[in-house]
Amino acid sequence: MSRSRHLVIFTRLPRLGTGKRRLARDIGALAALDFQRRNLTALLQRLAPPRFSPPWRVWLALTPDGAAKGRGLDPVIGRFLNKGRVKILAQGGGDLGVRMGRIFTRLPPGPAVIIGSDIPAITTDMISTAFAQLGDRDFVFGPAGDGGYWLVGAARRRPMGRNPRGGLFSGVRWSTADALADTLANLEKSESAGFIDRLDDIDDGAAYRRWRLEAG
Repeated sequence: MSRSRHLVIFTRLPRLGTGKRRLARDIGALAALDFQRRNLTALLQRLAPPRFSPPWRVWLALTPDGAAKGRGLDPVIGRFLNKGRVKILAQGGGDLGVRMGRIFTRLPPGPAVIIGSDIPAITTDMISTAFAQLGDRDFVFGPAGDGGYWLVGAARRRPMGRNPRGGLFSGVRWSTADALADTLANLEKSESAGFIDRLDDIDDGAAYRRWRLEAG
């Protein structure tokens, strides 16, 4: 059976007032929506480029679930979907760990990497490095400065379990400085992990202003 590489981008369907609420409180709902749409477009253009086939399949894991059926689909996503450059999955319910665990168990065979959609600094080289790490490791993480992580990958050489409420993401304290440490504590003694670049997402006004300054 083929073991393709799978790159999954977790994102909320861009809609005014429904996503990036912490950022929206600092810079306004319209500016937050504009950032979300622009960054998602740029991310898809880099990771699912039109001129050649990347060495991975690109999936968008969307919330709300109705978006995965085409309801209210944003034109940004629609362009990539219509050109066959991405496939769409529903995230389903539950906390972040439950949703990521569900995606890991539902994808076709092969190593899989999940990333967020609000990190402008992600590059194709970083994704390539993450998949390379999975060549001889069970998991790979991209740490974030706040104690969480912007990337998690699994080699999936063995079944990760049908119950997404257990295993790697069990009991993780999301949105805290302990998220990565909690996840690593769930690894079995026989399981190995690798790490790639530390990046930060844009989740508040201060991070947004730093990004604008660095981007020029």
